[in-house]
Amino acid sequence: MNTTAPVSPGSRLSPRPAPGSVGMTLTMRLLSAVPRFVVTALIIFAIINLLVGVVLRYAVGGITDYFDLDPVPFTWVEELGEMSLAWLTLIGAAIGVYQRSHFTLHVFVHRLPQPAQLWIHRFNHVLIVVIGVLAAWYGYKLCLLNSTLRTPGLEINLAWLYASAVVGGALIALYGLVMIFNPPPKDLSAH
Repeated sequence: MNTTAPVSPGSRLSPRPAPGSVGMTLTMRLLSAVPRFVVTALIIFAIINLLVGVVLRYAVGGITDYFDLDPVPFTWVEELGEMSLAWLTLIGAAIGVYQRSHFTLHVFVHRLPQPAQLWIHRFNHVLIVVIGVLAAWYGYKLCLLNSTLRTPGLEINLAWLYASAVVGGALIALYGLVMIFNPPPKDLSAH
């Protein structure tokens, strides 16, 4: 049973679920909306964090030097920036899988018959699922390995940094599974 409706030409989103699959539609909408919201919040946070870092380094640092005051520590800016970048990258990669927005090179496959294209599409997404599972598994092992370590400035458990690989890998695997069962768009020139 086909649970997808056709994609409009030029659309960068994945196929719309057909009217008969409302439960799956709501679940997938939620599973795709939450990561997009988180990535948006992380981008805003990272920009603010970088601006605060610049102000602390150049404006406040210059003032404390001029008046011979104790310097204001700002090592936490780098720590928060590193963590937000890790989470942003891995969740963003998963969103790219779901929206089919990762770079693809159409040299040979588009010349094959439609059934062959479909099987190659499915095989590619099986590989994506495997990579997502591996990222999640090794991220989990890194979380366990580094769970006793803390960052020097804010003393945040380093497992939070590596948990980004667990969440990102799991989302990549989940979205890859969804894409296995959603046929690729007919108009590949839009991607």
